[in-house]
Parts: sequence; structure tokens; C-alpha cells
Amino acid sequence: MAAKLRVHVKNNHASAETFPPTIEGEAVFTITAEKFQLACDKYPQIADQIEVFIDWDLDNFQASMKTADVLVAWDLPTANLATIAPELRWIHIIGAGVEHLWPMSWLPNQVTIVNNRGTHAAKGGEFGLMAVLMLNNRLPAIIENQKTATWSSLFSTSAVGKTLVVIGVGHIGAAAARHCQRLGMRVIGVSRHGRPVEKIEQIVTTVNLDEVLPEADFVLMAVPLTVETRKLLDRRRQALMPSGAGIINLGRSATVDYPALVDNLVSGHFSGAVLDVFDPEPLPDDSILWRTPNLLVTPHISADDGNSYVEMTLDLVFANLARTLRGEPLQNVVNPELGY
Repeated sequence: MAAKLRVHVKNNHASAETFPPTIEGEAVFTITAEKFQLACDKYPQIADQIEVFIDWDLDNFQASMKTADVLVAWDLPTANLATIAPELRWIHIIGAGVEHLWPMSWLPNQVTIVNNRGTHAAKGGEFGLMAVLMLNNRLPAIIENQKTATWSSLFSTSAVGKTLVVIGVGHIGAAAARHCQRLGMRVIGVSRHGRPVEKIEQIVTTVNLDEVLPEADFVLMAVPLTVETRKLLDRRRQALMPSGAGIINLGRSATVDYPALVDNLVSGHFSGAVLDVFDPEPLPDDSILWRTPNLLVTPHISADDGNSYVEMTLDLVFANLARTLRGEPLQNVVNPELGY
């Protein structure tokens, strides 16, 4: 009988130093024995060919990884991984972003990293649509007025015909773009490669970003954090956007120059913003972002399904376990050089 694939699941207790940072998040992202068994019941043929060790933090990491073929985790000790985990074939990161592990010079040659790409599309796309509609209907300003019992008739117009520039047309950005197109909005997608994306009318490369920003009524950021995307929407590029435009960031905080964004909101150059990502998280009490006018702070909840995140994660894990057992290439492979 062939040896079973051995899977180590590393859950994290909630901590500001790791992920998830909140107790609420711990409940959403923890792969419990019960949830893993549900996945085994869903995929019985695969379950018969694996064994799993479910752990917390680093409680049994060193001992378990001596024989592990697969690691499912958010983060891990990277030093001397080839020695610590000589049998390791691949690592499944339970989020889409992997910048916390970059640069990946620590990655042994025989180990592949895969991520949770795809699990965020439905929720993130809906949130992106909601954020666009909130900005279009002046909700940030209306909420500010409610705090001071100010009755001010902030009339707005339909979103039909307005232009949304989506920077990053992966699963989340593309889903939001398609929702907005169905409303009758014009959508311009921006990506590193500029390749066509299903049902999105116009795609340009980041080389053309300066050309399309002056057309944007709204900009939605949904890019991973890499060397190329850090401060992609900097002060100079924000100045290219029309007066009254709105900003949404569902990707990573460092892709946008937040101090410049604050200045543009205070000056009125931007009409509003919705930010879901920050560094650090949770956002400190003394952050100016809490007190910036017409800015909505949401606590990194835009794209994570609170009820089924672990189920969708394990669907991806079991799909790659099946591919491993069949000797096929893995899906959702991360390019260590690009960081996504």
C-alpha cells in the first residue's frame, strides 16, 4: 500500500502580530477537526489517501513537519525549512496575498507555494459594487452629517455612464467590474499583463495607468502588494484624477499613498473613500484615518465569507491533493519572483 500524503494544518490563535488579528477572525479562519472531516466526507476517495495533523501556532510544528508532505497555513518559520521539512512538497497559504512571506529566497527548490485565489470573488465583488454605489450616492458625507445631526440635501446622479477604473483585475477586481458594468457603468480594467478578462470591455496595462486615471469617476484598487505595486496610486497619480472622484481599496494598504489620500479628502479633491486594508491591522486608535472626513473604514472584511471561508479553502486544498495523487500540476501556484 502506498504511503498516505501527510498534511499539517497550522492554525493561528488571534494576535496583532499575526493573522487573524481578532477573535472574530479566528472563528472564521480556523480549520478545525470538524471542518476538515466535512471536507473528507465530501471527497472520500482523497480522504482515504491522506492523514492530517491539525495544530495551533508552533505547538508541534517542528516534530510534525519532519514527515509532512503538505502544509496548510497563513505563516510559518521559514529558516532552514528544507532541513526541518525534508518531505514537504507544497504549502497552501490560506489567503490570496503572500507578501508577508516575501522575498521567497527561503523557499526550497522542491517546494511549491499555492494560495487561496478564487475564494474571495463572490463576496469581494459584491462589496466592491456596494462601495461604488455608496460613493456615488455620497454615503460617506451623509454619514458624517448624521453624526452632527446635519440635514443637508446631498443629491447625486445615477451611476449609469460613469467610469470605474479597476486596478487589478484578478478574481475580486474582475467580479466588481462585471457587477458595475451590468449597472451600465463604463469599466476600464488595469493589469500588469493587459490580457483580456472575461466580460470586461476594456483592459489596459499599468503602462497606460496615467492615461486612464483622468477619466475615472471612481478607482477601485484590488492588486496584491509587490515591488511593482507599492505606492502604485501615489500622490502624483491621485492628482491626475478628476475633482470629486472616489477611491476604494480592497487589495493592500501599501498600494495606495494614504497620507496623500487623506490630504485629497480634506481638500475636497476626492468626494469620498472606502478603505478595507491597513498596515498595521487592527488600525491603531490614534490613526488619522479614523478622523478623516468622507472616509469609511471597514475592518478588512470585504472579501472573506464569514460562513464558508474554511470550506472554500479546503475545496482548494483537496483539489490540489487530488492533483498530487494523480501526478498533475498544482493550481493557484504563486510565482516566487513576482510575489503573487
